Amino acid sequence: MPRDRIRIITADERGAAEARHFGIDFTIKPLTRDNYRAVLDTLVHKGDFLLNLSVNVSSVALIEYCYEKGVLYLDTCIEPWLGGYTDTSVSASRRSNYGLREEVLEFSAKYPKPKSGPTVIMTHGANPGLISHWVKRAMVNLARDIKGVASIPKSRAQWAQLAMDLGVKVIHCSERDSQVARPGKQRFEFVNTWSVDGFVGEGTQPCELGWGQHEKHFPPDGMEHDYGCKAAIYLTRPGASVRVRSWTPQEGHYHGYLITHGEAISISDYYTVHKDKQVAYRPTCHYAYHPCDDTMLSLHEYAGKNWELPQQKRILMDEIFDGIDELGALLMGHERGAYWYGSQLSVHEARKLAPFNNATSLQVASGVMAAVIWAMENPQRGICDPDDMDFERVLELANPYLGKVVGVYSDWTPLKDRGLLFPEDVDASDPWQFKNFRVA
Repeated sequence: MPRDRIRIITADERGAAEARHFGIDFTIKPLTRDNYRAVLDTLVHKGDFLLNLSVNVSSVALIEYCYEKGVLYLDTCIEPWLGGYTDTSVSASRRSNYGLREEVLEFSAKYPKPKSGPTVIMTHGANPGLISHWVKRAMVNLARDIKGVASIPKSRAQWAQLAMDLGVKVIHCSERDSQVARPGKQRFEFVNTWSVDGFVGEGTQPCELGWGQHEKHFPPDGMEHDYGCKAAIYLTRPGASVRVRSWTPQEGHYHGYLITHGEAISISDYYTVHKDKQVAYRPTCHYAYHPCDDTMLSLHEYAGKNWELPQQKRILMDEIFDGIDELGALLMGHERGAYWYGSQLSVHEARKLAPFNNATSLQVASGVMAAVIWAMENPQRGICDPDDMDFERVLELANPYLGKVVGVYSDWTPLKDRGLLFPEDVDASDPWQFKNFRVA
């Protein structure tokens, strides 16, 4: 793409040096409720692409703007305006990722079917984004290995029926970031390998998860939504305070944070099977995130300060000297137990593949790049979840930047090797119950 056709509008200096290196136009002009239309009107025209990687800018406002202008659109997270996550005049349900997604879907309902507007892709980076395509690839592999079926479903209903036939009960977006930096986290500093503001924003939102039909034990701090698809629930506490058990091939079992993410809702919704207007099948789905160890220290300090964010923030990049980001879809409850499919990307390989990256940022960037190309190839698809896209085409584009992409079976369950050191209330009759995953 010619560099003179790329423009960056941002709120601060971060990224300015990289933009200068590549000769990209870089303007500091924070978008607000009052100015976003005037700013974008001078830059964005029909047929252009608006790539939204911001925080504190309303995704719904930008999506509506793009629909009016005939502009293609992609973001990696559905964001509200500044303060939207913590506005107590709005219910926790409406401030959740579930609520924000429903707001976009309500907007899309204004337009005629079938979808015919400019392609607008909600929430597509690595996760949300690539994770939805890894789930489909994992489903196809499971169907091959368990049922000897080689065909690929052609519709949403067929995908959901396949998940039901395979007996998939739980899907984790399981991630263990083992990247290490020198210098590491300092006192009164929050560090992360992708975005401090983005991670803190989602970490302080209500904890959310897609809620499966097999679940027998509703969480005591759980709440249901009284509108929309009703594929998800939320807990009355921030995700950065809720831990769950999960597994990746290199790490083995670990405790991760149940941070709210769009894929937890869209995947559970996408794979729902209805019969006689009742839910006959739906998997539980959620994120299980173990960030790098320096971010774990940052979270510990942040929580200890009663969730008051320190002024010092740092994205770990050049100072990282080793480690990988192991990120994938973990499908559980089927005949083979558990199956993980995803990316194992080291920081060393990431730097060889693309400058100015670490393993985490390149996984996200590859998902963004693949979705941008898919949207350009399919410019009139209207509003799409990642699950609505062609998983094979997206992975074809992203895989060269993802390091080792592997599928691994495991006999792991959340009850495996628990021992008796800390007796807990578990449901031994079904290891795949959410109460068994949650860390007391």
